[in-house]
This record gives sequence, structure tokens and C-alpha cells, in this order.
Amino acid sequence: MARWRRAIELAMTDEEIESLRALSRSRTEPARRVERARMLLAYRETPSFYAVGRSLGTHHQTVERCVERALAYGPLAALDDRPHPGKEPTITSEAKAWLVSLACDKAKEHGYPHELWTTRLLARHAREHGPAAGHSCLARLVQGTVCKILAKEEIKPHKVRYYLENRDAEFERKMAEVLCVYREVAVLKRTSAKSKKRRNAVAIVSCDEKPGIQAIATTAPDLPPEPGVHATFARDHEYKRHGTLSLLAGIDLLTGKVHALVRDRHRSREFIEFLKLLDTAYPARTAIKLILDNHSAHISRETTAWLAARPAGRFEFTFTPKHGSWLNLIEGFFSKFARSVLRHISVASKYELKQCIMAGIDDINRHPVIHTWTYRLADAA
Repeated sequence: MARWRRAIELAMTDEEIESLRALSRSRTEPARRVERARMLLAYRETPSFYAVGRSLGTHHQTVERCVERALAYGPLAALDDRPHPGKEPTITSEAKAWLVSLACDKAKEHGYPHELWTTRLLARHAREHGPAAGHSCLARLVQGTVCKILAKEEIKPHKVRYYLENRDAEFERKMAEVLCVYREVAVLKRTSAKSKKRRNAVAIVSCDEKPGIQAIATTAPDLPPEPGVHATFARDHEYKRHGTLSLLAGIDLLTGKVHALVRDRHRSREFIEFLKLLDTAYPARTAIKLILDNHSAHISRETTAWLAARPAGRFEFTFTPKHGSWLNLIEGFFSKFARSVLRHISVASKYELKQCIMAGIDDINRHPVIHTWTYRLADAA
């Protein structure tokens, strides 16, 4: 015979009652929360475990436990399960530390042909060698557990993030020299704004080469956009290569004019040809200061010999440090030129590509843009 259970008085505020009513009608809340909200509302109207259980089709002991939790923790807190202690972890903290230390090595350092670990390979290695290292709990380690352990430590041993090693011991000094030239540009701009005459004429040119510009031809005609059908041009996947060209260019930082030369290669002879182009572009008494990188053509014997034959002070080179191409303003011009002129270009020959490049340069020179470097010389010191 069942033992008689005395009814328990359950007091609730108006706000709690309204919240329980809203939860009892919800279609998005978990079913257990909706069911418990209905139990508490029904028990408030009829304080009998058996009566509420019969009306809701559940056991009276379930109703009793729900009411007892409401009395102990509050009606709304009683809707959720209490946290359980759970099973004791089978993988010890020492084993996890061993696994994380292992993940910080390369797989090839442990005799595998793989360069880096995969989580599957790491789990297999831990199962095979973990017990011998004193971690018997790793004998049945699975890939999913490895993923959880590494994710908690924020380690991704299967990925590579690249960085740039500083290989120029004089990086700071060379950077300061380049920034000094940019400051000279700013001073000359202010001077020319006040007076059109300058005693010592100076031209400052940022120059570099852009090699490997591909002459690519399509094998089928491009299809134009169609309103409501195709929003973009359509191009066949097949194409034909006609070779590559190199663009040697320099920007006059005082006027914005671009000096350009397009050739098949960019060796010393092509660079000397570009210097001759600059030599004819400026008056004989103008000092031409170039900002450029350490490409072999810029410091070769042929280039040095040609410069030695020029009048003293005609050309002055300021080299950017190694891995410091971002200090050269011409790089920004090349980026914009590639996006605006060279992107998606289709030509039938290298000659046509050369004509397109030079036409793009001429268009820029019709509306020259004076490039400005925002420098912080104090940061470079």
C-alpha cells in the first residue's frame, strides 16, 4: 500500500507565475522545462502530487521532486536539472601535458614521414607510446579526445603560420635613410609651393620592376552581361599563353609622372636602358635620386660601370632594406595598376600586351597623382 504524502505549500510571486505560464505555452523551450512549468502551475491550483500526476500523465514522485526543487531553489531554477558530479576524468593532467608537449614537436622528429601532426596520427602515436611513457590512460585514446585537448590549449599543430625573419642587420639604418628621402620630398614640395625657382634642381624617383606579366589569350569570345540573367562577363576556362613581359617603372614623387619601360626581361641591360630613359627625361643639372631595392641588376658591374661614366652627382641610389619593399612607394602603384589595368586582361600577343601597358601608363600621366609617404622618422631612429 502506497504511503500517504502530505501536500507541501508552494508560494510563488506574480512574476514567477507569469513566467511559468509563458514557459508552459512555449514551443521552442526544451520539453522538460515546459513539462515542469506545467507541473508547478497545476500543483499551485491542486496541491496534490497524485492529482497533478494523473492530470499530466506523469508519476507522482516526479511531481514531488519538482516541487521540492522549487522550494529549495525557486520555481524558475527548478525547471533545469541540477549539475551532476559526473564521471572522474580518465586522462590525467600529466598525460594531457605529455600529449600537448608532443603536439608542439614535428611529426618527422618522431620518425614519421609527415612534416606535421594530424590529430589521427597524434592519437595513434599516443596509444602506441603513451603507456611506455607512464601514461596508461592513453592506451585507448581516440581522435576526438585529442581534438578537445588541443582545442582547450589553443594549439593547432596541423597548421603553419608564416613569419618573416629579419635578415638585415642594418634594417633600421636603411629604413631611416629611405624616410629621410621622403622627408626631403615633403620639404621640396613646400619650397616649390612658395617659389617656382629652385637653385639645385632635384628629382626623386621611386622605381622597381614588375616581372612576369602574362600575355594570355582567350580561346573563345567573352560573353557580355545580360540584365536579369548574367550580372558579369563570362569567359571560357581555356586560355593560351604567349609569354611574359617585365615592367620597369618609376614615379616622380614631386610631379607624379610615371616613367616606364616594357621589356621581355629585367636584367642589367634593361635597367641601364631605364636609367638612360630617366637621364633624357630630366635636365642635365638635375640630380636624380632613386629609391630602389637590392635587386642584382641595380648593383651589378654593368650598372656600376655605366653610373661611373655619368657626371658626378647625376644619380644617387637609396636602397630599401632586405624584406623592406613596403618602404618603396612604387609598390603601391604596381598594386593599383595590376588591379585596374592588368586584371582580367586578354591579349593576342606580347606586343599587344606591351601596347596595353604603355596605354595605361599614358592614361595615368594625363592625370598624375602625387604620392605621399606618411613617415615617422622618430620611430625609425
